[in-house]
Parts: sequence; structure tokens; C-alpha cells
Amino acid sequence: MADIFALTLQALTSTDISSDIELVDIERAPLGLLRVTIDRPDGVRVEDCEQVSRQLSRVFEVENIDYKRLEVGSPGVDRPLKTKADFVRFANERIEVKLREAVDNRKTYVGLLRVPDNAVAADAPVFGLELEAKSAQAQMLSFTLDDVDRAKLDPILDFKGKKR
Repeated sequence: MADIFALTLQALTSTDISSDIELVDIERAPLGLLRVTIDRPDGVRVEDCEQVSRQLSRVFEVENIDYKRLEVGSPGVDRPLKTKADFVRFANERIEVKLREAVDNRKTYVGLLRVPDNAVAADAPVFGLELEAKSAQAQMLSFTLDDVDRAKLDPILDFKGKKR
């Protein structure tokens, strides 16, 4: 799978596809489905998915990557956070983090992601998660990328709209 990820990343960066498209994930699903997830700072458009799909179809055919169907899509509102760059990009956003080791008998936490000023330059920055306070005082959970099993955006969605 690492080879497919590297090949896909190379295909996206070495072509005339929009330079701000980011490869988020590649997943092999049942029945030969190969799911590629991409993102852009201003959101993924249908045209982006179409362009990436066309490019990857050609590359995968040349490289003999075995799949029956190729699906290219956006990560959605609950986008996974995997790299240091992801955490820096989504600073001050509400996220859910599942840690590898339990802290206070819990592994899963939700709160606002706090990123230190030196996060881009640091090898292993210590991020903060401002936990949703049940009392007047907010608590802060500190963690590094090595502590994280998985993380994702966890926005609060309001489907009710304006009251009239």
C-alpha cells in the first residue's frame, strides 16, 4: 500500500493537475475498489476529482496496479488528520483524537486543536487539545503525533438554520 501511496503522490505532484491538491489517503476496499481521497485548501470540486481520476487511471494502467474501480473523492467534514502539516493547517479547529495509550482512563478526546508557534520547524512538536470544559476552567491535553492512533476533524453541524 505504501508503494501505491508513493506512486499516487508522485503522479499528483509531477503533472499539470492543480498544484494545491493534496493526497489525503488511499484505501483498498472490497470488490476491487481503490478509493483515493484528495483535498484542497478551498475545498474539492467535482472537476478536481474528474481530473485526478483521469490522471491516475493512466498511471495505474502503466504501472500495472490491480483494481476494478477507482473512486476519487473529498475527505468530507470529518477529514482525517495524519501528518504534522494537517495538524498545523487545522489549528484552532474542533477535532477528535484517539490516543494509543489511555490518559486518565480515556483514549478518545474532543476539543480545540492548539498548535505551538514552532510546530512547523520542530521535529516532534507537542500539540494541545483544549478540552470542552464542563466547568468554568478549560483543561489542556498535550500530545505528539507519536501518541495519536487516529485523529479527525469534528465540526459541530447545525442543520436547523435560522429560526423564523
